[in-house]
Amino acid sequence: MKHVLLVNAPLLFREFLKDKLSAERVSIDIAQGRRDAFTKMISTLPSLIVLDISNSIRDIVDFLEKKRQDPNAALIPIIITGPVMSREQVAMLQPYNVVKYFNKPINFDVFFEAIGRLVKIAINIDKTPCILETHVNGNIIFIEIAQELNRDKLALLKYKLSEIIDENNISTPKVVIMLTNLSLTFVDGSNLEILFNNVIADTRIQKRNIKVLSLDKFTKDFIEGHTEYSGIEVTTNLSQVLHSLIENHEKIDIADLINDKILSSERHISEGTVQTRFYTESMQADAAQTFNDGFKYHIALLDDDTYTKTILMNIYGSIGAKVYFFDSGAEFIASTKKLIYDLVVLDIMMYGLSGFDILTSMHSEKYPSPFLIYSNTTNRDVIMQALNLGAKTFLIKPQQPEFILQKSLELLSRK
Repeated sequence: MKHVLLVNAPLLFREFLKDKLSAERVSIDIAQGRRDAFTKMISTLPSLIVLDISNSIRDIVDFLEKKRQDPNAALIPIIITGPVMSREQVAMLQPYNVVKYFNKPINFDVFFEAIGRLVKIAINIDKTPCILETHVNGNIIFIEIAQELNRDKLALLKYKLSEIIDENNISTPKVVIMLTNLSLTFVDGSNLEILFNNVIADTRIQKRNIKVLSLDKFTKDFIEGHTEYSGIEVTTNLSQVLHSLIENHEKIDIADLINDKILSSERHISEGTVQTRFYTESMQADAAQTFNDGFKYHIALLDDDTYTKTILMNIYGSIGAKVYFFDSGAEFIASTKKLIYDLVVLDIMMYGLSGFDILTSMHSEKYPSPFLIYSNTTNRDVIMQALNLGAKTFLIKPQQPEFILQKSLELLSRK
């Protein structure tokens, strides 16, 4: 049996690795500290060492040097996970048989492929296309899932939720699972079980505090017919979810709730040790990207108001972005056949094709760019429809330039 030694791995990262590798019949040993790591390495002679560092390479140089000097351990390959390092710093690790360095947060599809090559086994990775994003506001954790259900990402969610709760010191977490872009059938039942089992795996998350936003009849019937999920509420109404979760909301209108409680973050949280996007997805996006002009960002703007165009051009110019103006929705849609923008800023009320038409078209094409809606409308049904069609942020005109930039950068940082 193949054997992997995990050294100094954070708890949640360690538990996810143990689950995944054990399922592939790889035995796992855990070591904390350099002395413990060296003792276990010499006694077990693992097939691979996975070593985590918190701050700098200096923390592990002693261990690496002792390993290199031991004739039995010198050739054991090492994978290191840690903070972002320069190429020069990573190159310093090669004499110690460090074969791969992964910056945190880790893209697990590439990470497990690397482990599989080194221990000479095939580790099964679910490559089902799936966008799974999490963010937090106060004590509410939002989980958005689009495209399809990926079993590895759903398994990873258990650890991500616990990490969010710990990092933000949430005593009574409330969870909103947004499945509005999914249409499921009975063949998805096992994956839905994985999803909900991993959400309720943390005992701090009570079922009565889990709300599912879904337009799908099968999802609703599945949850309501499953005794283990009794207490989880399924609704098609986002405002109903918010009013049921947020205290002292009587004097707040729906637009304020959406902007303040869903589309903005009161507290920034780090990516932590795990992320729910895989490297292969970003590579697919990069492959479709044909920009090569030196600009940091490429942003599409669909708005027929000259004043708004001027304001947004100045805002995005300040961060090194190139802005592409479109007066016609049809012209923009044609451009997306060749280009993937870093961000699309869209007004709902446009002549010709409306913002809804554009969102519907892009949703059906599974176009990966995030959409920020910037519109005069305050109608709750309009806001709901835009969010249900995949818009990531809805800002009501007018807004301060600083706030528009903040929300834009949040979306750009998720790419």
